[in-house]
Parts: sequence; structure tokens; C-alpha cells
Amino acid sequence: MNLFSEFPQGEGPKTEGALPDPRLQPTPDYVALGPCSDGANFGQTANQEKGRNIPPRVVQLLAAGIGMFAAIVAGTMSSSHRGVARLLDSGKSNQTTPATSGQVDGMRAQRQAESLLEEAVGHSPGAVEEISSRVDQWKGQVQWTPQIANLTTAALNSNDMQVRESGVEVELAAYGLSKNSQSLEYLLKTVESPDHAQKIWALWALGLMANRGVQTDRIVEVLRSHLQDSDVDSRRWAVEGLALSGSDVAIDTLLKTIHGDAAAEVRERAACGIASSGMFTAEQRMRTVPQLLNYADDASLDAQTHAWVFHALSDITQQKFGNDAAAWRGWYESTRN
Repeated sequence: MNLFSEFPQGEGPKTEGALPDPRLQPTPDYVALGPCSDGANFGQTANQEKGRNIPPRVVQLLAAGIGMFAAIVAGTMSSSHRGVARLLDSGKSNQTTPATSGQVDGMRAQRQAESLLEEAVGHSPGAVEEISSRVDQWKGQVQWTPQIANLTTAALNSNDMQVRESGVEVELAAYGLSKNSQSLEYLLKTVESPDHAQKIWALWALGLMANRGVQTDRIVEVLRSHLQDSDVDSRRWAVEGLALSGSDVAIDTLLKTIHGDAAAEVRERAACGIASSGMFTAEQRMRTVPQLLNYADDASLDAQTHAWVFHALSDITQQKFGNDAAAWRGWYESTRN
């Protein structure tokens, strides 16, 4: 199937067949609590909306960002996962050549984004700053490709918050979303779409926008409202969006979701978002520890939720007390003396 058949000849995004995104399924490549991952199992096809108030590049995005997800198969996913693992391993062991303007000025925007994000993942000096200075110029010129998918995933896996933020920036650029009110209004409209694929993509994309400071408080309230949705999938991706936002209100909401949501999948993703797969600072995460300790010996929670709580505590504190609630509480009390 031609994903872009609705575009006239010569228009729309250019792709090379199926575009695997390693974040589309929970995978061990993403940090933290077992199957913790950012990203989306977004659905099948994109409906193209037309109208004067819809940014043209965002219309293309729905084809490039959602429709292509239907083409993913297990083999390409495995290949992508290995690519992410290699990128992360190389970032741990090597310092790549420092990024300079002169090195990338002669490249096309697509290659600039790929090269600079790869250098950022490898902790090359100056790469993050180069991405920040150039990303707004990449609008309409960077496409969602297997390489961009692997690189943004590797960036979101980084233990360096600046690198993770660079991944968010490049992902927004590849999606064709400007960090402005026009794109935001489009996403707010799309998140109410009866088309499930569009809705859950918008929940994810709203989290990206909130992370970059585009009316963060407003977006967080919209995402919180979708935690009341009847379908589990929408609540799960509202949780993912909240975790991306990095806001204090969002992390408090995720804490409540660990305890209160009826679906195990949603509770797990909330714990993952707090522990490591969200965009929260170390200080924000540490502030969740007292409530997580309360959950650790809360008899109203099931054994699986307790296990996610203990994993979250371990990831946040780097302590190893297993599933021993008393040991965790004893350690915490000792740190306060």
C-alpha cells in the first residue's frame, strides 16, 4: 500500500517503504522496569484532514507518523532494537569528534539531524548545542526514517537529560510539528478524534510539545482528563504523554495513577514514567519516594503493582532492597537523620 497516495505527485513525505520505530512496542532496549518504553503502538492508518486551520506539514505527519506504523513487523523491530543497543553501547565507550558548525553546514537538513543526534547520543561536545541552534530551521526538511527512529530512541534512552531533550526536539522536527500555538491547536483537536490511531498519536505528541514548554500546564490538564477515558489504550498513552511532559503536576498524577487505575498496563506505565522512562529530573523522582514507600506496604495493592513500586524505588534511588518494604523504609529513615 502506498502510504502517501493521497498526496499529489511530488508532494508529501518521501520514505523508503516500512519505517520501523523501535519505540512502538515495549522492549528491553528501553531503560527501567522490565518492558518500559517510550513511544506508541499507534494504530493502523491516518485520515487526512483538510482545512485552512490545519498546518500542511502536520497533515503529512499523520501519514508519516501514524500510517507507517501498520507496516512494522517483528523482523524489522528486532533489527531496530539491535541498532539502538549499538548506539547506546558506542555512547558509553567513545567520545566522538566534537560537533562544529563547519562540519555540518554543507549537509542536507536530514543528514544534519542524523549526524548531530548520533553525536549527542555519543556525548560529543557541542552536539546538543548544535541541535538546539538548528532544529527550528529543519521544519519541513527532516523526515521520519528508520535512522531517525533509531537515533531518537537511543537519545530517549540516554541518562543525560540534555541528550533526551535533543531526542524530543528531533522527533518533533521529523513529525513536522512546530513549537507554536498552531501545531498545538491541531493536536488538541486531533486528541479528540474518533479515529483511535490519531488520538493516541496525539496523546504522545502532546507530551513532546509539553516537554518543550509549549503551554505545558494546559497540555498536562488535557492529558490528565484522558485518564478518565473508558478505554485502557487511551489512558496508557495519556500516561506516556504525562511522563514526557516532565512537569510537577504530571509526576504527582502518575503517582496517583499507580494506585488508582484499574488496568495493570496503565499502572505499570505510570511506574515506568516515574522511575526512568519519563522526562523528570532526579530531584523530581526523589520526591516520589515517600509515597512509593507508602504503596510498598499498602495491602490494597496487588503483588504485581507492589513489584513495580519496588522496581521504581530501586531505579530512582539506586538502592537494592528487593521487595522488602521494611528494609526500604528503614533505609529511607536512615537518610533523614
